[in-house]
Amino acid sequence: MVESAARSVPRVAARAWLKAMPPALRLIFQGDSAARSAAAAAWGVAFSDEACRAVVGDGRATLWLGPDEFLLLAGDSASANAAESLQQALAMTAHSLVDVSHRQFAIEVSGPHAETILSGACPLDLNVAEFPVGMCTRTVLAKADIVLWRTGPDAFHLEVWRSFSGYVTGLLSEIALEFYGE
Repeated sequence: MVESAARSVPRVAARAWLKAMPPALRLIFQGDSAARSAAAAAWGVAFSDEACRAVVGDGRATLWLGPDEFLLLAGDSASANAAESLQQALAMTAHSLVDVSHRQFAIEVSGPHAETILSGACPLDLNVAEFPVGMCTRTVLAKADIVLWRTGPDAFHLEVWRSFSGYVTGLLSEIALEFYGE
């Protein structure tokens, strides 16, 4: 894997309900159960067998995106040798591991109106009974592809392609006007 350049986060106007998350390592991993077993040992976080669920531990996360496909996230402090460790552990196992750290960034939408704000542009039923804490999925926010992960009762983590940063944050800000008047 090529050495990653310095990561930066697109400019996002911080608000009480919206904030840009710090830079992180993002890897798309594809592999069967043998590959997941080898990867989990190196990554330090298990891979969910349940569809659309995230597993978190020690500053890292694995998000189930599809059969045999996961998004691996690690904060900068936890990512120093993560990709290299994974490559070594998977050297003799069929798999795919792609660094998408520069393709996307993350924002957090939180607070008492987070669910309603996101529902203004996302077709999913985001009620906590239908989309519980720990659930994650690929979906759309209006016209933008995103990965949506519920991290708390009133908190969502969104993985957004950098080229959609202005569109997504602008759209969410328009929807939030009703609640925050910003």
